Amino acid sequence: MRAIGIILAGGNNYRMRELSKKRAVCAMPIAGSYRSIDFALSNMTNSHIQKAAVFTQYNARSLNEHLNSSKWWDFGRKQGGLYVFTPAVTAENSFWYRGTADAIAQNLSFLKSSHEPYVVITSGDCVYKLDYNKVLEYHIAKKADITVVCKSMPPEVNVERFGTVRMNEESRIEEFEEKPVVARTNTISCGIYVVRRRQLIEMIEKCLQEDRYDFVKDILIRYKNMKRIYGYKLKEYWRNIATVEDYFSTNMDFLKPEIRDYFFKQYPDVYSRVDDLPPAKYNVGSQVRNSLISSGCIVNGTVENSVIFKKAYIGNNCYIKNSIILNDVYIGDNTHIENCIVESRDTIRANSYYAGTDDIKIVLERNNRYVM
Repeated sequence: MRAIGIILAGGNNYRMRELSKKRAVCAMPIAGSYRSIDFALSNMTNSHIQKAAVFTQYNARSLNEHLNSSKWWDFGRKQGGLYVFTPAVTAENSFWYRGTADAIAQNLSFLKSSHEPYVVITSGDCVYKLDYNKVLEYHIAKKADITVVCKSMPPEVNVERFGTVRMNEESRIEEFEEKPVVARTNTISCGIYVVRRRQLIEMIEKCLQEDRYDFVKDILIRYKNMKRIYGYKLKEYWRNIATVEDYFSTNMDFLKPEIRDYFFKQYPDVYSRVDDLPPAKYNVGSQVRNSLISSGCIVNGTVENSVIFKKAYIGNNCYIKNSIILNDVYIGDNTHIENCIVESRDTIRANSYYAGTDDIKIVLERNNRYVM
């Protein structure tokens, strides 16, 4: 593909509450064995993008560990590869990334040293499959300056927390509002953009001169009447995990057979780092209904409508329902957990009871490992 990829993975999101206190949102576990950034990386390698950069910043340790080998996404190559950039103090700059445009500006040498004519920019906190070649073909056919991947959301979705767009009959974007108070359209931006590399360099350099740091506000919205900005409609599955409720419902979506089939049985595949773990073990007396159980887990109790991530231990007579158990969690005997997200590496005492009522409860326990 005649494009390089940029994944913006450096932001913090306070709407994820305790879940983002120790990890970047792009490193959030998804569907038992994946991280949210895996979907953007898989889309890039499946689209034959040979050179991709990930811009990290906030709580990047877990994300950097996940990305320590590029072979999992087929970026281990002589030409191109996977690059991970973090803010660095230089003679000219001592700032952290002050926005998405500033993140690109601080790594402008990556763009200038590349030779591909186009750039695909995407966020790393969305779950979707997309062939970027189709977006690029659309971009070229429309003779667009910038192409924004958009999606029409159902009426029940609160679109005020997204950037909303309004297009004319030719799909040219006429209005772009970032997180409007009252949305006038249900079409949102998916945070995926295609732009010509030289033009992106020019616009970023101009933003830098004017102390402007946000890609959406200072490029898309500011230039919408000056540049030819078009929208590409995405009709397939797309979810953004910007809130705890979104994260919970996205994982619950993978309990639906049609969603699992779409992501894991239909070409192209979704790739992730593989851990050397044994298969899940179900001991005598365990019961599992409509759940995802990952490798390295040991199940003794009952699990229903839940997603259990790697290396979780579920004790005797436990009842787990409508919950997400993250990596390396030990749950003591006779424990009841319902409508909860249990943080990774937690140790839940025996005979505990946790249940979410009005919203999803996040369980944080830092006990010693009890066997009771």
